[in-house]
Amino acid sequence: MRFVAVVFLLLASPVIAQDKPAYKVFTQEGKAIAYDKMIKDVSKNDIVLFGELHDNAIDHWLELQVTKDIYTIQPDLVLGFEMFEADDQIVLNEYLNGTIEERHLLNEAKVWDNYKNDYKPLVEFAKEKKLPAIASNIPRRYANLVYRKGIESLQTLPDEAKQWIAPLPMDIDLNLPGYKGMMSMGGHQPSGSGENMAKSQATKDATMAHFILKNKKTITLHFNGAYHSQNFEGINWYLKKADPKLKIVTIHSVEQDSLDKLDDANKNTADYIICIPKDMTKTY
Repeated sequence: MRFVAVVFLLLASPVIAQDKPAYKVFTQEGKAIAYDKMIKDVSKNDIVLFGELHDNAIDHWLELQVTKDIYTIQPDLVLGFEMFEADDQIVLNEYLNGTIEERHLLNEAKVWDNYKNDYKPLVEFAKEKKLPAIASNIPRRYANLVYRKGIESLQTLPDEAKQWIAPLPMDIDLNLPGYKGMMSMGGHQPSGSGENMAKSQATKDATMAHFILKNKKTITLHFNGAYHSQNFEGINWYLKKADPKLKIVTIHSVEQDSLDKLDDANKNTADYIICIPKDMTKTY
C-alpha cells in the first residue's frame, strides 16, 4: 500500500520542468538554432543590427556575449549605439582613448539612465580592445523639433547642426508598416502629430544608418531598440537603400510565456529572434 501511495503522489504532483532556459534563439521561420551557430552566421555579414528590449536583463547580457564572440572571429569590429547621440561622439572618443575619465563621460554626454547597468560593459569592452564605438543617434532635440514642427524644420538648422543628422532631404516612406502603425497610434493627438511622430522616428533610423555607413569597417555590430530594425524596416531599410549590396543581418528580441516554440506573431521579424521569458528580470 505504501508503494501505491507513493506512485499516486508522484502522478498527482504537478509536472515541473527540469530545465529553465533564460532564452532561446530561433531562425526567421521559427526553427530553434544553437547560439554558436548564430554567431558563426552573423559574423559573415557587414552589419549586424541587434534589436534589444531596453529593460531586459538577458538582452543586455547577451549583447556583451555576442560582442565578445564576434570579436574572436572578426577583431576588426565597430560597435554602434542608438544610446549615444551623434553630437556626443567627441566625448565618447575622449573616454575611449583615455583623455577623460568616466565622470566626464557621464556628466557631458547624454547617457541613458540605465547606462551603468546595461551599456557600460559594452563601452568598457570597446575601450579595452581599442574598438571604435559610434554614437549613431540623432540628437533628441532635433527629433523633437520634427515632432513639433515637421520634417521641413530641419532645413532651418545651421550647417554646424546638420552634421549630426542624416543628409537632407531625408527620404521617408510612410507606407512602411512600422511607420503606418505609429501614425495610427497618434490618432488621438492634435492634427498632423501622428505623421510627425512617424517622421521623427524615421529621422532616428536614417541618422543611425548614416553614421553606421560613415564609420563602416569589416563588420559593425549596432545596438538599437527592437522597433528600429524589426521586420527588416527602420535602420535596415535605410542601409539597403544606401547600398543594396550590403550584407545585413538582424537580431530581434521578443518575450513570450513559453520558449517551447516561437509564436506565429514573432516569426519573420528578423533573421534571428531571441525569445526570452516574459517574467525575466527587468533592469529598470
